[in-house]
Amino acid sequence: MPRIESKVRTLVSKDDGMREAVETVLDQADDGEVRWLDVKGDLTSGQWGRLIEKEILVEGEEGFRLADVEATREGLEPASSTATSGSPSSASTSDSDDESSWSTYDKGAAVVTLGLFVGYSWKPLRDVIGTTMDVALGPLGEMLPFYAVVMILALATGLYSTLLQANLMDMDKMSAYQERMKDIQERRKEAKEAGDDAALDAIQEEQMDAMGDQLGMFKEQFRPMVWIMFLTIPVFLWMYWAIGVGQNATAHVPLDPLVLPLRGQVAWTESVIGPIQAWIVWYFLCSMGFTQIIRKSLNIDISPTTS
Repeated sequence: MPRIESKVRTLVSKDDGMREAVETVLDQADDGEVRWLDVKGDLTSGQWGRLIEKEILVEGEEGFRLADVEATREGLEPASSTATSGSPSSASTSDSDDESSWSTYDKGAAVVTLGLFVGYSWKPLRDVIGTTMDVALGPLGEMLPFYAVVMILALATGLYSTLLQANLMDMDKMSAYQERMKDIQERRKEAKEAGDDAALDAIQEEQMDAMGDQLGMFKEQFRPMVWIMFLTIPVFLWMYWAIGVGQNATAHVPLDPLVLPLRGQVAWTESVIGPIQAWIVWYFLCSMGFTQIIRKSLNIDISPTTS
């Protein structure tokens, strides 16, 4: 894998300590597999996290494994003159691409999503989106009572939200971020108990470096949220439009009174929990219930685990 070789060469060229880290992992790897416990005394959590972040180490059966052992070894070898002259820019490009998993489509969806938020406060945009969505959802509202329509929408949004989170979040990176922060906290606690000021200073510097990991974790978590909002906001705006939420708004679907647990019969736009209206409460009750059922049924766990 030329990319693995390029990633290794880029890492070791930027940080001499990474060369020793990669060599240690190569020595400790058993049939390509290596666990954090095997190298904890020789690598810092930051170095371990970088190897996982750059996908030099990928998830294995019992821990992590080298994505390509031979390419990793070749990455430690001096680059040829041709590679030296041509590879820095390409390696830099590859490195910068790996830093962000957001594609052009992700960024475009984020921009459109920000625009859709305007629909919550600007009625003309809400009406445009509502009438457009009504082409697809209107027949559903004619066939079923509106509470059932909301249930179906909650089921659909719960399904694609779960699938988007499962497929767009890089759990290996998330696990690496969490494992690194956990290790730093444990070593900081031990150094504090031992009164080792020098170790505390070193850990403090490492903790500052790890702040970039926090940003990386946030980006990984927020990426599926962009697509979820991109798909869900038009659905919400259609419900706004259909129910007739807001001043001078009229309902566009037949609305029988809604019966909520512990509250009984209420109007759809009646405030039931502070300013939160009944239709929003009903939607979220359905959404949370269906989402849990979907995750259990599909055996999808979106919580990162550490090795």
